Amino acid sequence: MVKRTIAGIVLGLLICATLSGCLGPEEEKIRIAFKTQDDYDNPDANPQRLADFITKQTGMEVEIYPISSDLAAIEALRFGHADIAILDGGSAWLAWQQHGFEAILADQKSDGSNYYTASAWVLDSSDIRTLEDLEGRDSCHTGWLKSAGMLMPMGYMIGQGIVEVSGDEEDIDSLRTTIENHFGNASIPASGDVYYGYGGAFRCMTEGHGNVAFAKTTSYEDHCEGNDWCLGQSEYRMLEPTFGQVPSHSVMVNGDSYGSEKTESITMAFLALNLDVEGQSILESVLGTPRISEVDTESHLGSYSAAISSIPGIAAYLEDKYGD
Repeated sequence: MVKRTIAGIVLGLLICATLSGCLGPEEEKIRIAFKTQDDYDNPDANPQRLADFITKQTGMEVEIYPISSDLAAIEALRFGHADIAILDGGSAWLAWQQHGFEAILADQKSDGSNYYTASAWVLDSSDIRTLEDLEGRDSCHTGWLKSAGMLMPMGYMIGQGIVEVSGDEEDIDSLRTTIENHFGNASIPASGDVYYGYGGAFRCMTEGHGNVAFAKTTSYEDHCEGNDWCLGQSEYRMLEPTFGQVPSHSVMVNGDSYGSEKTESITMAFLALNLDVEGQSILESVLGTPRISEVDTESHLGSYSAAISSIPGIAAYLEDKYGD
């Protein structure tokens, strides 16, 4: 009888050990999905500095969960291997749309914003007044599948019915056909070309190789100072409306994995990075940003989502891209 009782207790403990809470609360932990290196030339860039800082702020153990790609970070959130992940605009959009993950924080640009705004520029002397007037005109893009120079303007105009998709709506390559069919000659430069990037697209339009430049609202201030190819600011004009906001990197969480209390602790700990010298060093060296801000998913990713979701084959393309 005694042997049976002891055996029953042991069996009960073994069963209980497989269930949460039976043997006392498990120590709470925060796991950050982060792309790591085997060795750091600059020790200040080691993400362990971020983990140690968050530990001091929350009193919880913080671990770096190493990942090799943004898609791996999304999967780590999905299956509970990580609590938070830091994702760029495209992967954050994918995580939100496919899995309902939430953005709680975002890094800041140099002007303090968490985004930049995509827009179309023309010369002030141009007869182009509306986005509808762009059909058949020569276009200057920043490069293939660049956010402000291609995805945002094309997604917006496709979504508004201004541009019609040519080809398979599930294939990203249809975007090139769509551009070629809608515009006259389209400049879609490769990296290293003189017209590549934001400044390149602005120069392409200025020098008469295109009638419109797809860039961002700050393009003149960002790229014309000291460049002899630029005209006076009054000789340029932005078309209305703009195409929406391209978000900065987001700190994403899987809200289904834990409650608001833990989310609040993580949020406050990250915001504390803004407040002292050590935090500033971590922001700049580990996260590559001057500051970080609290955001919500809809305001941070909403206009970006509305635009790029109209791009043919964008979800499949991003899955392939972030799986690399």
